[in-house]
Amino acid sequence: MSPEAPALATAPLGLDDGLPQVVDHVALARLYGEPLFAMPRDLYIPPDALQVFLEAFEGPLDLLLYLIRKQNFNILDIPMAAVTRQYLAYVDEIRASNLELTAEYLLMAAMLIEIKSRMLLPPKRVAEGEEAEDPRAELVRRLLEYEQMKRAAQRLADQPQFGRDFLRAQVHIEQGLAPRYPDVTPLDLHGAWQDILKRARLVQHHKISREELSVREHMGIVLSRLRGRKFVEFGELFDPEKGQPVLVVTFIAMLELAKETLIELTQAEAFAPIYVRLAYTPVSS
Repeated sequence: MSPEAPALATAPLGLDDGLPQVVDHVALARLYGEPLFAMPRDLYIPPDALQVFLEAFEGPLDLLLYLIRKQNFNILDIPMAAVTRQYLAYVDEIRASNLELTAEYLLMAAMLIEIKSRMLLPPKRVAEGEEAEDPRAELVRRLLEYEQMKRAAQRLADQPQFGRDFLRAQVHIEQGLAPRYPDVTPLDLHGAWQDILKRARLVQHHKISREELSVREHMGIVLSRLRGRKFVEFGELFDPEKGQPVLVVTFIAMLELAKETLIELTQAEAFAPIYVRLAYTPVSS
């Protein structure tokens, strides 16, 4: 073997192990399952197969704002000649590949050329003390509004989103054997008290008398009626036939007993009847 010959390793005759005969080179690709160690000389690559777009813009205003911010131009004093030249260069690039996309960019290009032409003309005469209208004013307004909306959209996109930045935690909690009754709110007591007053108006007597009522005395009456009973419905502790003053004093007595934690007010469920029981009476299961 001469020194100029490439190093080849051949498999023994009659041994087919599925490997290529050339094993010291790296295959570039596989063609129909066979390794390819060199590019074909007649390989044809279309010209548009290797197009690379380094920047993607969402429209003409996005491209125009990119050109201005990239070169640190003052958006209130845009150099129209330089920006228009760069803008048209980009439009020429996309013109050959996407004609439908070019139409929108060509409309902005026409606007830029018009602004540039108006800036070359002498300004119109205006009254003393007034400034001549800048042909770039409308374009600057549109650019500032677009930039404001783009920044707002970016801030919204940066907010944490469910399913992308975080997931909702789910925890299974087993309920205990002892039932937990919902708490009785002042609004529930007010509704029950209104029902008692409605019932009292149906049986009230138009009798005027002066009667001294003791809250402590009625507290004892409520405790005696609860003694030996597991639960008593809220309305059973009131006697509408005794008149509205007695009902008021009984209600105040119950509030004092609840404040001193001598009685408990419970409900089986929301919007259910309210029940009263002694705080120290155990509840059997």
